[in-house]
Amino acid sequence: MPSLLALDTSSEASSVALWHQGQLLEETRLAPRQHAQLILPQIQALLAEAQLSMSDLDGLVFGRGPGSFTGLRIAAATTQGLALALDLPVLPISTLAAQAWQAHQDCYATRLISCLDARMDEIYWAVYQVQQGQLISLTEEQLSAPEALLVEPKMGEDWLVVGSGGLFEARFPALTRQAIQQVKSDVLPSAAAMLPLALQDWAAQRWCSAAEIEPTYLRNQVTHQPATQQPVPLQQG
Repeated sequence: MPSLLALDTSSEASSVALWHQGQLLEETRLAPRQHAQLILPQIQALLAEAQLSMSDLDGLVFGRGPGSFTGLRIAAATTQGLALALDLPVLPISTLAAQAWQAHQDCYATRLISCLDARMDEIYWAVYQVQQGQLISLTEEQLSAPEALLVEPKMGEDWLVVGSGGLFEARFPALTRQAIQQVKSDVLPSAAAMLPLALQDWAAQRWCSAAEIEPTYLRNQVTHQPATQQPVPLQQG
């Protein structure tokens, strides 16, 4: 089983987690605008707690986004520097997927809408379903106004909304709101939640090199359009 170090600075939290010999260690601090100062000392402290050195690691995991532009750059640059120095493979993990997995672990929910406040009156979001212990993406990651989070759930399905974007629930389309059973807007992306997803990617050899690291900035990948009411079909995985 690999020893993996994960880090995430995509939100207000600076989060580090370590998976070693089947054990999980983690440290998360709510420290807006202090990620650059905190992340390396957090990594060092966690490795010291586990009595490991960087050379004991098999791979690195980082939250690739979407999220705070500055936070994503810090996580990507830190991971890239460590990966180059240690010649380690890298496992980039979606922050939206990590939120969804955390909610599944906490609430046993299997139908999840993961969303983050993207500022500028917009949200990042994606829809997931857990099937046989696997997190399946039913939509692409989106950037839109809250009014455009329109999905087509099947009759009788209940969905859990997770993440800071849930604070915009009142602005979701009526069809979406009708399918929502619960909103957990206080959940943040975390390095610990990324590790189970990273272990699945490790088993499937879905990693990249340090040179291939690239954060997911949804905002600079789309042309801003007014919110529309076109439903996003849920692709069954």
